[in-house]
Amino acid sequence: MMHATKLTLGAALLSATAFGSTAMADDNETVDHAEIGSLSCDVGDGTGFIFGSTRELTCTFNPIEEGLEDETYVGEINRWGVDIGKTQNGQMSWLVLAPTEQEYYEGGLNGSYKGVSAEATVGVGAGANLMTGGSENTLALQPLSVNTQTGVNFAVGVGEINLQRVEG
Repeated sequence: MMHATKLTLGAALLSATAFGSTAMADDNETVDHAEIGSLSCDVGDGTGFIFGSTRELTCTFNPIEEGLEDETYVGEINRWGVDIGKTQNGQMSWLVLAPTEQEYYEGGLNGSYKGVSAEATVGVGAGANLMTGGSENTLALQPLSVNTQTGVNFAVGVGEINLQRVEG
């Protein structure tokens, strides 16, 4: 069982990474991007219901530029496809990219990000999310994130993340 889970996780991560590498290569050919910070999210506990799931997110954007305050975002991640099992203690992280370093503005990560998502968990597990999009298409999440969590779960499908800045 454990060997099969490792193979499944490996296949899921390999597929997402291969797809992500292709998408990143296409993006890099047409647009250069500057890293402006990082986004770290805590993912709410949840249960997959075979054809999809929704989990709440609480995220912190940490800008690289000195003197800028961290920003808090809330939102949700939705998945459509195969999602079976229960997870807890989930975390995701991305680099945040912009066409130039001057493109940053407060609340700039508000918006919807769509892409491909895959994960496998037995005890402690991992996954990958290929997500692009964002507010006015000026800021974007690095297309490939890696997440960790605990529980028993298998998920492959289309994912969407919606983020909204918390004022204050």
